[in-house]
Amino acid sequence: MKVVLHICCGVCAAGAAESLAIEGHQVVGFFYNPNIHPAEEYQRRLGTACKVAQELNFPLEAGPYTPEEWFSQTSSLKDEPEGGRRCEVCYRLRLEKTYDYMVDCGADAFTTTLTISPHKSAQVINKMGRKIGGEKFLVRDFKKKEGFKRAVELARRWELYRQDYCGCIYSMRQRRER
Repeated sequence: MKVVLHICCGVCAAGAAESLAIEGHQVVGFFYNPNIHPAEEYQRRLGTACKVAQELNFPLEAGPYTPEEWFSQTSSLKDEPEGGRRCEVCYRLRLEKTYDYMVDCGADAFTTTLTISPHKSAQVINKMGRKIGGEKFLVRDFKKKEGFKRAVELARRWELYRQDYCGCIYSMRQRRER
């Protein structure tokens, strides 16, 4: 099955794309992350995703970088804690664009690397994916069965850049305050 994989970063892509390929799927990567701040960080993560696509031999499309769209939808939630309502808005925005890309490119299904993170709720993300795409959304929890550990192993092997915050300006500030 041809599956569009929403990619948040290269490390997460390594584990999730490998898992989908092992399942026998044809992976098409879609890097769409208007939440990433600053622009230099966005470019660094995109470059790392490109390296993973090359290592695992799958095509990668980068959606538009539109931070103003993300800010317009999340600015009223700037004081939300990490993992709160702001994150849900961010997941929805990225999954909707991934669904649209899946339709446009003629893929059979879509899913996201977001569930590989030990800091994100796969239950929340999967519920949202199903709401957006119905049966076209592949429910996965890529962190299960040591998926996150595998992603970190591949990151080390391929010397991938590993970020230390989710991506948005608010998570960056929270990380620096700790």
